[in-house]
Amino acid sequence: MTTTQDVNLKDLAERAGRDLEDASPLEILRWAADTFGSRFCVTSSMEDAVVAHLASRAFPGVDVVFLDTGYHFEETIGTRDAVEAVMDVNVITLTPRQTVAEQDAQYGPKLHDRDPDLCCALRKVKPLEEGLTAYDAWATGLRRDESPTRANTPVVGWDEKRRKVKVSPIARWTQEDVDTYVAEHGVLTNPLLMDGYASVGCAPCTRRVAQGEDARAGRWAGRGKTECGLHG
Repeated sequence: MTTTQDVNLKDLAERAGRDLEDASPLEILRWAADTFGSRFCVTSSMEDAVVAHLASRAFPGVDVVFLDTGYHFEETIGTRDAVEAVMDVNVITLTPRQTVAEQDAQYGPKLHDRDPDLCCALRKVKPLEEGLTAYDAWATGLRRDESPTRANTPVVGWDEKRRKVKVSPIARWTQEDVDTYVAEHGVLTNPLLMDGYASVGCAPCTRRVAQGEDARAGRWAGRGKTECGLHG
């Protein structure tokens, strides 16, 4: 059911998307902080901490939400712990309702190989939906240059599925922009990015990429799947 609040938030998001299209990531995040206050959070896969770092400058103490699927690389968990230790943010770790062992008992082992969409739904999509209930707006690190499915990402848009404002402050950035920001500010990045991984997700569904491959080619390789369902 669509509520008056939904309509107002959707109008706000669409207007901000137009007005802030040429704004810097910091300006976009300051707008979000001013508009939503504690009802705003950042989500991070801990591939890098660029958006978390930017948000900490715009909104010190901002909530940074991380999904611990139970399948992460050790390096990803280590990046989360380091972000929590050194940045002015409040890291909140979400977990699925079932442990990996409990999921294996119900659905059989290696669900990610047999039905990756269901695995993502259980271990990513559902936990995020539940974790975002306390917020009206959330920020992501989506960039238009990452893949064709992300080419039209607005800097501020309306998340119809979750009925929330979705902020993508670095949507217009390129990988070169990210690398420059990381170097200038000494931002934490997942060590796997220096080991042939261009995009870091769950360990069973992520591989290194070859030179010239799309940054998302290492996710669910050999399958038609390109997104986990969090952003589409």
